[in-house]
Amino acid sequence: MTTGTSQLFLYIEDDPPSRKVIEFLITRVLGARITVFEDTSNFVEKLHSLTEVPRVVFLDIHIGPINGYEVLSILRGEEAYRATPVIAMTASVTSDDVERLKQAGFDGLIGKPIRSQIFLELLKRILVGESIWFVV
Repeated sequence: MTTGTSQLFLYIEDDPPSRKVIEFLITRVLGARITVFEDTSNFVEKLHSLTEVPRVVFLDIHIGPINGYEVLSILRGEEAYRATPVIAMTASVTSDDVERLKQAGFDGLIGKPIRSQIFLELLKRILVGESIWFVV
């Protein structure tokens, strides 16, 4: 699967191994571009520094100083990001956690740990507008 170089993805993640896996899959396997925020300090400024709106935002829930739920709220408050799919990436995948993510307005969930082949299959589905709630 190739998405072409016109595809930009945003990954907000503080865990270096997780970042490395997703960066590799997006850039090397898909041939697309990715911007990574290693934390959420100065989040609004970082967001506004992007020159284009990402196709999909992958968001770690347990990140700081602003957590994933607060980041989602900020994204939804930005006109340019209201329709951008925001996919939660977390190991917190109890049925209560999943329900809370849905209620908060996330467009999907990919549970950690991330498995490369499964991630690529789920990404294909996300890119055609499917809502993904994948719990490992």
